[in-house]
Amino acid sequence: MQKTIYFWFRRDLRLHDNHGLYQALTLAQEQDAHVQCVFVFDTQILDRLENKRDARVQFIHREVAALKQQLQDAGGDLLVWHGEPTACWKSHLMENPGIAVVCNTDYEPGAIGRDQRVSDICVGLGMQFYSFKDHCIFEKSEVTKDDGKPYTVFTPYSRKWKAHLQQNPITHYPSEGVVNHLRKVAAEAPLPFPSLEEMGFESFAFSYPEKTVSQSLIKDYDKRRNFPSIQGTSRLGLHFRFGTISIREKLSKAISLNETFVNELIWRDFYLQILWHYPHVVGGAFKAQYDRIAWRNNAEEFEKWKSGQTGYPIVDAGMRELNRTGFMHNRVRMIVASFLTKHLLIDWRWGEAYFAEKLLDFELASNNGGWQWAAGSGVDAAPYFRVFNPALQTEKFDKQLTYIKQWVPEYGTAKYPSPMVDHAFARKRCLETYDAALKNL
Repeated sequence: MQKTIYFWFRRDLRLHDNHGLYQALTLAQEQDAHVQCVFVFDTQILDRLENKRDARVQFIHREVAALKQQLQDAGGDLLVWHGEPTACWKSHLMENPGIAVVCNTDYEPGAIGRDQRVSDICVGLGMQFYSFKDHCIFEKSEVTKDDGKPYTVFTPYSRKWKAHLQQNPITHYPSEGVVNHLRKVAAEAPLPFPSLEEMGFESFAFSYPEKTVSQSLIKDYDKRRNFPSIQGTSRLGLHFRFGTISIREKLSKAISLNETFVNELIWRDFYLQILWHYPHVVGGAFKAQYDRIAWRNNAEEFEKWKSGQTGYPIVDAGMRELNRTGFMHNRVRMIVASFLTKHLLIDWRWGEAYFAEKLLDFELASNNGGWQWAAGSGVDAAPYFRVFNPALQTEKFDKQLTYIKQWVPEYGTAKYPSPMVDHAFARKRCLETYDAALKNL
């Protein structure tokens, strides 16, 4: 009977330079086994999505379909399930046990629990469960202070990260080159693949970011990245999020071109290791005293912020861009987050949840880190007394109002609302509120 090793695709939807897939195929070679690839459309995640035209679900479905075709072209196939992962694995492995289940590591708390449950199933059946680093360059405790404690400030972390990279050069994994160890599937019996409609979602026309960027964009990244009216950022976040491109490959190409771009990749690792070491940041302030802030949490004002009707054009442009495209420029993300938390005194968790619902490139670690930075409650955060002035931000980064006019065409007419709150008043109110919460600490 043919021995089987299972490779479980999750946030790594590619055959190229896929660490876990490479290890699974190599193990198959050593064990005279074959690899069966698996993907699970997780109902625990999908059932929580109210929007049945979620562009991310369609993107995943498209990429999984492409992956399935690539595997079929290589003589294998992709087994696709729609259900709760633990139950799916238990049911399948009881009937079709193998040598091991192999995957790439996921660092989010919910995923850690899920993987432990699947690992327990494997152990109970006499199988192995292996996971490998693929989603980041350095994980967990690979980059720490000299005393072994995790960094909570980015700059010293980035210095140590770069020194660590010097000592531990990037390794690539030629997973595409060893696909001959995929389980062979009879051409007349391809494995089924659920449609979006069968899973309760709709398909629709949508323009997704490209997987590649020009060398010139990377070279000029530090000069152009802060201006939302130009194509100065890579928009690769969606592809990093779902692993449709290799983070190692992009770093290898960028490292000699632009240090600022490399630093953005380091920020991903930084927030991932924060999430790993301090999982309480999911739902709570990193600095516990910030949970004492008396948020106003005005629901009507929150709706105006969400819909881009605050009367602050740079804020409104950002929110409308997000609602329309699933993307928001990085500089503008900071501005709208500061506005929500500081001008309106609305809990950062409200904004974090809205971004999680809308952003194509939503990633728990980075989204949480960014929102806590804006609120002043996180690691290496902006001081709470720093309150972005939207007018000054506009003057610096959209002086000609090109970005604002693109997304707020009624700006400057009677149709555009007046500012919902005065900046000077909002700043004073913010500082008083934060002071009251933090003064005795």
